[in-house]
Amino acid sequence: MGSIIGLTSTIPVEIVLAAGCIPLDLNNIFITSRSPEKLIQQAEQAGFAHNICAWIKGIYSVTLERHVPCVIAVTGGDCSNTTALAEVLERRGVKVIPFDFPLSRDRELLRGQMENLSRALGAPWSEVERVRARLSTIRQKLQKLDRLTYEENRVSGYENHLFLVSSSDFKSDPEAYEKELDLFLREVTERSPSEGFIRLGYLGVPPIFSDLYEFLESVGARVVFNEIQRQFSMPFEEGDLVDQYLNYTYPYGIRGRLDDIRKAIEERKLDGLIHYTQTFCFRQIYDILLRESLALPMLTIEGDKPGKVDSRTAIRLETFVEMVRMKTGDQWF
Repeated sequence: MGSIIGLTSTIPVEIVLAAGCIPLDLNNIFITSRSPEKLIQQAEQAGFAHNICAWIKGIYSVTLERHVPCVIAVTGGDCSNTTALAEVLERRGVKVIPFDFPLSRDRELLRGQMENLSRALGAPWSEVERVRARLSTIRQKLQKLDRLTYEENRVSGYENHLFLVSSSDFKSDPEAYEKELDLFLREVTERSPSEGFIRLGYLGVPPIFSDLYEFLESVGARVVFNEIQRQFSMPFEEGDLVDQYLNYTYPYGIRGRLDDIRKAIEERKLDGLIHYTQTFCFRQIYDILLRESLALPMLTIEGDKPGKVDSRTAIRLETFVEMVRMKTGDQWF
């Protein structure tokens, strides 16, 4: 079994697997831990300020708790705090490999980053392409799951979120992940379609709230588009590996995201949008551009620490869903 490689964000996971290593998305390990609040407290006790993003603190603590020997830190195209986090982890004895998505979305610069990563991990490029072909089979099945979400209404927003967000590292085991996915797809094809829900798009980074999707369904809305989680699954089939990560919208500017969202609004017949922002994150500023560029009703919510939807946010969500329902003229039953 190869070495564990921690990931601070989605990167070309094909390279990690081609090197015979085990990818571990530290975000997912943090938020699904038994006590993510405790991990945040541990980071604050180590000196992280209160006004540092909870995800950064969670990544720090889970890296040390799991004794992760090496971390690929996305220092360009993700969180602006990752560079400093990487230096702190290095001081703690963790090997750090930086990876930058070029803001210019330049093909040669991105290919250079990929080649640097493959050399650092000892992954032959021919093996990287072989792994990409293998993972494309799983990615196609994730596209099917996504279609079952918005075309046939057989997959809930939460189920969609869980499978897509986990595709950043395929739960560290692509073979086991694919078996779980196959079993799920067989199960949901036997379900009756859900009806009567307001159709929402979820924009922004995955939520730190543990029950957001369930709460929305309890008030008559269903998420049929998870923007960034879908991007993690790489639903792009044309071109080579470099093209795949050029088409990935998250690490670049807002234009690619807007094109992707507009297409989803039309294709998925969305009634409204929820824009999630993380407290103390620079991406909150994108809310301005999203509101100026998209015509659908939009509610912006903010999350800080792990836990259930707070009462204030719950009231805002319920009011928003009711407002959208009145606008569309649908009935909830």
